[in-house]
Amino acid sequence: MQIINSNAKFSSIVDIGIKLKSKFDKTQMPFLPSHRGINSVTAINIDEIAKKMNFNSPEIQNYPPVEGIWKLRNQINSHYFDNTANSNNIFISIGSVLSLNITFSILNINEVLLPQFFWGAYAAILKINKLKFSTYSDFNFLLENKEKLKNKAVIICEPSNPLGTCESDNKILNLIAELDKNQIVSIVDSPYRRVFHSDIDFYKKMLDFNNVILLESFSKYLGLSGQRIGFLYCNNKDFNEEFRIKLLYATNGVNAFAQNLVFELLSTPQGKQVIVDFLNSTTQAIQKNILFLQENNLLATDLYQNSMPVGIFAVVNKSQDLLFEKNIGAVSLSFFHQDKQKYKDFSRICVSLDNQLFESFFSKVFL
Repeated sequence: MQIINSNAKFSSIVDIGIKLKSKFDKTQMPFLPSHRGINSVTAINIDEIAKKMNFNSPEIQNYPPVEGIWKLRNQINSHYFDNTANSNNIFISIGSVLSLNITFSILNINEVLLPQFFWGAYAAILKINKLKFSTYSDFNFLLENKEKLKNKAVIICEPSNPLGTCESDNKILNLIAELDKNQIVSIVDSPYRRVFHSDIDFYKKMLDFNNVILLESFSKYLGLSGQRIGFLYCNNKDFNEEFRIKLLYATNGVNAFAQNLVFELLSTPQGKQVIVDFLNSTTQAIQKNILFLQENNLLATDLYQNSMPVGIFAVVNKSQDLLFEKNIGAVSLSFFHQDKQKYKDFSRICVSLDNQLFESFFSKVFL
């Protein structure tokens, strides 16, 4: 059998999970799964919501529309854009990975610029799509070199994966405006943003730009990773027509149950309260866990000179191997930067975990 090799590597994060599970099978010692990018403080309580859903309805039993169920697209318009967007420009997807893969296959570009600390999947998906990438140090670099970025696209990941830091909305919007004027595509990947920012003015201002592709994830925002659901928004008609075609042949429509579940969560009083309860528990635990790391000198302080982590990730000054010895899942920061040697003794961890559980494991690191 002859194949075309992508030369992309399998996910290091998945591999770490397999190794932790194997270690547990041998030792029966529990481990902390902080290598994953999942909100795991508590499960979002969908029991009562699901009981009200009619699983025998045609809407759930049949193929959903390729672009997504219309009532959900309208509800996203309300929840994210205060009903000021065009719902036809909203596409339900199975998350950022698929949306990025399709996006890179559509854009007629010769290179993608990633943040200097970047999610490893970006590089893998670009390799699969035979696209080059380079990195940028900060927004100032992009602004100073905007005239040299023709035929390129820029990824803006907010909050940062792996650092967990955020730029101000003004800085992000100012950058996007300048790039848009120069016909440079901005891919705004912000699957965790709504966990921490309820203000939707940011999203409404995105509607002013024709060269922006916005990616969001209910898998991340609402802790529904098992449902694999998010959405893409873009104003560009040509891009949307091609995205619709490729989405059809990639998915033939996204899980109808997941779409109806998210609709109920976003649109009903009970669903909205479930979201509030979930986010309150999640953000409180995240804040406590970051404070614990800071107070115990576990944060990689050199990386947080200008701002502290607020997202679900943080970087600690311990190696992946050391943390593995303590039954803590972590990912070496070397996987998130081109300088593999410089950051091999640092690790990205997820801080969206139960506070007591988190402290019980990380207390063993400095004892």
